Amino acid sequence: MDGTLSLVLLLLFLWCLCSRRMERFELTAPAAFVLLGLLLGEGTGTLHLALPHETVKALAEVTLVWVLFTDAARLSFRALRPELGLYVRLLGIGLPLCVSLGTLLASALLPGVSGWAALYVGAALAPTDAALGATMMVNPEVPVKIRRVINVESGLNDGIVTPLVVLALAGMASAGGRAGPDATGHAVVELAVGAAYGAVVGLAAGWLLRTTLRNGWAAEDFAGAGVLALSLLGYTSALALGGNGFVAAFVAGLAFGTMHGAPQRVLRYVEQSAALLSVLVWLVFGTLLLPEMAADFTWQAVLYAVLSLTVIRMVPVALCLAGSGLDARTVLFVGWFGPRGLASVIFGLLAAEELDPAGAHPVLPVLACTVLLSVLAHGLTSTPLARRYGRAVNDTGPAAAPADELPVRGMAGGALHRVRRRAGPGRP
Repeated sequence: MDGTLSLVLLLLFLWCLCSRRMERFELTAPAAFVLLGLLLGEGTGTLHLALPHETVKALAEVTLVWVLFTDAARLSFRALRPELGLYVRLLGIGLPLCVSLGTLLASALLPGVSGWAALYVGAALAPTDAALGATMMVNPEVPVKIRRVINVESGLNDGIVTPLVVLALAGMASAGGRAGPDATGHAVVELAVGAAYGAVVGLAAGWLLRTTLRNGWAAEDFAGAGVLALSLLGYTSALALGGNGFVAAFVAGLAFGTMHGAPQRVLRYVEQSAALLSVLVWLVFGTLLLPEMAADFTWQAVLYAVLSLTVIRMVPVALCLAGSGLDARTVLFVGWFGPRGLASVIFGLLAAEELDPAGAHPVLPVLACTVLLSVLAHGLTSTPLARRYGRAVNDTGPAAAPADELPVRGMAGGALHRVRRRAGPGRP
């Protein structure tokens, strides 16, 4: 075990040394650690991640809590106002359409997937991860308005679909006999309790931190560690009260960011911690989950993965943006850049832990296949499509802006901080 831990730590440090150089080869942190996991795990047998189920579950849960809280808390509602109509269209119309279409196609196409399982697939593969297209997100040729829209959508849709994923998992567990027949009813109550409790915790904590920082009681250098603890506190205490911890963390982040007013400077510690765990999740995905699921990549799973990245994503985007004033080229661009990333991986890990093997077997291969295809497809097309689109709209589209205006939201792990360094010195 010591040798395995040392190898993992060495990989993290080596990536730190060469991450900027790897950007020239369009190699993001998720792609790198998935490939390393496959190569060192299944390929050579050098990396032995024989992790207990409890460890994998804890890793997935803590990572999801931190990224849900951080993505929500980073939002500035004042900054959202210029494109508020687009966000409402994408998240209020496009996202439900994406989940619905994904659910219908999963039920029709995937063997053994129907009902709650189909809803789980549709919801787990709906959230996007802007950081998988990090080179596009920092390309000044792409209008800042479009980068910001993709960025904010990615930061919110994972939290919005989490209740559906939780509800679907409860329904699947109940249908498989792993939970009682009233599991879905309990899940609905837990979601409501978690949302209400998270709002109270976030508002109270945001007010307290703002007040103590202003009065000189709290040291800003330690505020980041306090917010890190707060995000986990919202999760664990919500569970103790019978609420859903993930929803509590997301709502607490929204409330904290709204009340605190300027959370960016105190969220950096949480972001860095989440980035570290995110990279470890990608390594676990490449080492454990992907090799185990690859044998079950049926033609239906591959076809659904292709449809998930194209029809299931792009048709709802086109429908919800109709009449928005965006041209067809922009609508296609926004529709394509909906990578499936860490949220889907974590939802898959949670399903593997919450369900019995028979219940998880029909859904996990399609999740793994879709994420793998997205890492490859969006990683390879990010730069060339961004350049082509940016040059096509630069003369008539919204003005471009420097890369440092857009810290990338999402759950890719590592990409966020590389993007910020590219913004240059003097920027937080």
